[in-house]
Amino acid sequence: MNATVSPANHLLTAVHRRRLREVWRSAGWPCQDLVEVELLFLGLLERVLQASGHETLRVTEAGIAVLAETLQRNRARRDAHEQLVERVAREMTRAGRLAWRGLSVRAKVDEGWVMAMPDVFSIRHTTVEAYLEPIVHEIKVQRSDLLSDLRRAAKRAAYLQLSSECWYVLAEGIARADEIPPECGVLVARGDGLEVERAAPRRPMRMPFHLWMALARATPLEGWRDEDAQAHLGAQPSLPGE
Repeated sequence: MNATVSPANHLLTAVHRRRLREVWRSAGWPCQDLVEVELLFLGLLERVLQASGHETLRVTEAGIAVLAETLQRNRARRDAHEQLVERVAREMTRAGRLAWRGLSVRAKVDEGWVMAMPDVFSIRHTTVEAYLEPIVHEIKVQRSDLLSDLRRAAKRAAYLQLSSECWYVLAEGIARADEIPPECGVLVARGDGLEVERAAPRRPMRMPFHLWMALARATPLEGWRDEDAQAHLGAQPSLPGE
């Protein structure tokens, strides 16, 4: 199967792979566009003449191999991403912070609103509002994903509206710190640790009401003990990126 996939694999883009999935999930009605032409040429799709006289498309064995390879690759990418998200979130809770993963919240950017979903959002566990210091951590394990994200200025602006610090957490080797906009800090995952490549600028920030409501509707990560949290009430954070 691998020998069947290899010749076509280097020619495939995300658009081709998406179309293959769409044909696999559908009745196979042709679009008759250039993406379809290329998939037919590569032998990943084939035309089938139905008894009614209509022509449909079917994913070939080579196409199924590409779908399986794509699934495995995406699953490995998600697993690596989720493992790093989990590591960062746990570091925040160990520092006496409350952390949320996959929080969905609106942020005001220019004259409109943007939906933001930071990988990790955390605040200090404190009874003093001025000491909350909300922090966003955005996790990237693939260079292509990072470069795509960096082109989304509105997304980054939304994170800055929601936090007093914004950090990119990068898998080792996917980027240099100077490729990340200067308004964001850079942490690099090396081994079992997170190393500061560049500290995030810290800005004074008061959490808006809609952010409070989003936190009230969400569930923070478990993992810190009450007696540990009490030691951090009103204390300044000490770990990088907290």
